[in-house]
Formats: sequence, structure tokens, C-alpha cells
Amino acid sequence: MKRTIATDRAPRAIGPYSQALMVGSMLFVSGQLPLDPATDRFPAGGIAELTEQALRNVMSIVEAAGFTPTDVVKTTCLMTDLADFQDFNETYARFFPTEPPARETYQVAALPRGARLEISAICAR
Repeated sequence: MKRTIATDRAPRAIGPYSQALMVGSMLFVSGQLPLDPATDRFPAGGIAELTEQALRNVMSIVEAAGFTPTDVVKTTCLMTDLADFQDFNETYARFFPTEPPARETYQVAALPRGARLEISAICAR
């Protein structure tokens, strides 16, 4: 059985998808743009600030579902410019200081709303 997860601590979906779905003991978090849920805008600054906001959005959904950051087993990261990879990694590492999840990172041509990155996650207990 699947259950839809939604929280106002992360941006509303901008299309026909759920913020996350829980299926059994697994949570599938949809890609999160670095939008501030209170303003629906990107934060000022560079890739570090954008990465932090996107990961805060992911973690808000993870926590709303009753999971913790240590339950994150996989992330997929989409970036429009891999020249930002080092700064992205430095911010990302702060969210996963030990036993980071498996991950793939891709450079893509474009993302919704002109975002520079998007991050999705899978959690398991």
C-alpha cells in the first residue's frame, strides 16, 4: 500500500506529482528545487545556498514521513553546470557527515523554473 506524503515545510508540487510516496518501509522523495517554501523563490547566493535549500526541502519531507537523514539511502542530483560540483559537494557533505547515501549526479540542459539544481531521494528503514 502506498501513502502520499505532503508538508508545507517544502515547496508545493509544481506539476502532477506528490512531494513523496511511502511504500512499505521505503520513501520516495520527488526532485526538490531550491525554492524557499515560504516565498516560492530561490535563495540569494550561489550554488552553496541553492544546494542547502534543496536539501532542506528534501529533509523536511523526509522528516514529515517519520524518517531521518540517516535513512536516506540514495539521492539523484541534477545540475545545470558541473563546474559547480566542488561547491555543491561541500554543502552536500554537511547534510550527510557519516555514511553518505549512494548518489548519482548529472549535468542537464535545463530544469523547471530555471533552477540550477534538483535533488531527489530514496529512504529505507
